[in-house]
Amino acid sequence: MKNKYDIAIIGAGISGIMAAYELCTNTDKKIVLIEQGNSIYDRKCPMITNKIPCANCKECSIMKGFGGAGNFSDGKYNITTEFGGWLQDYIDDESVIELINYVDKINMKFGATNETFSTNTPKAKQIEKRALENDLHLLHAEVKHLGTENNIKILTKIYEFLKDKVDIFCNTKVDNIIVKKVDDEKNIYFLELEKGENIESNFLIAAPGRAGAEWFSTQCKKLNIPVINNQVDIGVRVELPYQIFQDITDNIYESKIKYRTKKYGDIVRTFCMNPYGYVVAENVDGLITVNGHSYADENLRSKNTNFSLLVSNHFTEPFNNPYQYGKRIASFSNLLGNGVIVQRFGDLVNGRRTNIHRLKQSFTKPTLLAEPGDLSLVLPKRHLDNIIEMIYALDKLAPGTANDDTLLYGVEVKFYSAKPKLSNKLETMYNNFFAIGDGAGVTRGLAQAGACGILVAREILNRIKK
Repeated sequence: MKNKYDIAIIGAGISGIMAAYELCTNTDKKIVLIEQGNSIYDRKCPMITNKIPCANCKECSIMKGFGGAGNFSDGKYNITTEFGGWLQDYIDDESVIELINYVDKINMKFGATNETFSTNTPKAKQIEKRALENDLHLLHAEVKHLGTENNIKILTKIYEFLKDKVDIFCNTKVDNIIVKKVDDEKNIYFLELEKGENIESNFLIAAPGRAGAEWFSTQCKKLNIPVINNQVDIGVRVELPYQIFQDITDNIYESKIKYRTKKYGDIVRTFCMNPYGYVVAENVDGLITVNGHSYADENLRSKNTNFSLLVSNHFTEPFNNPYQYGKRIASFSNLLGNGVIVQRFGDLVNGRRTNIHRLKQSFTKPTLLAEPGDLSLVLPKRHLDNIIEMIYALDKLAPGTANDDTLLYGVEVKFYSAKPKLSNKLETMYNNFFAIGDGAGVTRGLAQAGACGILVAREILNRIKK
């Protein structure tokens, strides 16, 4: 392993990958991309390939590895500033959209689709009006759906492109970031690896992804970089026959809908809608949570649509550890159901546990093998009340959402990474040390994650030229 590089990138998720791509195509400087998980060819999950419960692999291939947590996602690229991250807090909206479109063009070079769904069509406007009539608020975006199978193919082609231009070290964990000050204008960065080696670089990009969020937060504290972390989203994944949302998904594909509950005044939102999709489990730091994806190939589709309903929790002092709060709630599901729990909506509102018999009688057939159970023993009452109220509200927009046989899987947790104090160039308090992507709290999705990788790469290229 070489030890000295001009630029080091920690994390081979989409933000780190796009930073590496932009850099290696515009400079001959030495670049290293370090990833704690497996290479793109070795990312295999027993839950998916063998249809067995989580095997607690040493490195979770769902959450870690080249391609990041988005590797097994269905590859939704949302061209918008209304959701998907907070990059617009650092640069103007027009620049965010330009960067997202640039990333989209890179993806198309490697096989991404040209097809786009939009909330700006006449049909989408009618859906938005129906939503508003029921106090539901549809967020605006253009959406590209790559498909789970195509997403992996695209990432594999990008890996093949990068491997001869960038040193890529997978299964390589960075233990510590050490900053050595040379003068007021320059620092040298040393990365202490778990294997006992060190890597030295002049520029450092931290792109830790969701799986590295807690690690990066710890590094920030060691380096006295101020961080903010006060939010977590907790909820369930809903699964129902595709026909119920077909009018919406055929025209918009992914409908991002917000609702303020009447009982508590809390915001509940839909997230990650997967028409004809599958519910899947994932391992987050040893806890089994739920997610979803969908294929582009019609032959691989299911007869269901799934999406998550999430309740946002913003904490105030003195509590400042929402990450642990979300993990504790997820642990209840793992304790009671040995992983993910599934419950019929009719059973939930009638105060009874779903059992194997009732699940077999359900008209909606589950796409994930989960333990029938009672989510009221897992989720706090406030969360559950908010979710039930949201389902009844959605039933007015998409009749059938509140059917007894609608399935709820729990729990789904979206952890928000600690957000370090950054400049409008996404630079930390240390010169030439940048932080990007979901794990740095800047983004919340593939499109903006890729965009901030390009943003930082361009800034480094400008500094190199000077």
